[in-house]
Amino acid sequence: MQNRGRRCGGRGCSRRMGQFLDPTLLLLLQAAPAHGYTLLGRMAEFGLDFLDATVIYRALREMEERGWVSSTWDESTTQGPPRRVYTLTALGAEVLACCVGQLETTRNTIQHFLDIYQGQ
Repeated sequence: MQNRGRRCGGRGCSRRMGQFLDPTLLLLLQAAPAHGYTLLGRMAEFGLDFLDATVIYRALREMEERGWVSSTWDESTTQGPPRRVYTLTALGAEVLACCVGQLETTRNTIQHFLDIYQGQ
């Protein structure tokens, strides 16, 4: 594994691909800004519906601290308390591209493994 332990291009992209959460959130935010609750509702599409809401919100806070996402308060579209709307930043888009590269490498490794296994 050539990327093991390295930071992707010095951008702080940690190798948490096994958890799959960070790239999933970044991908969803690439499509459109969203509330945390909206993002939580989309986790099932990626097999991550077992995650607790606190895990999602913690990941979003950490990504905001790293500069991968930004957030603003949305007070207009809800009758309840204001909610944060998360948006992907330019740095977050770069990190997402790094994550996609890592996932493609992982996919190729798994495919190679399966090809050898099925060829026996």
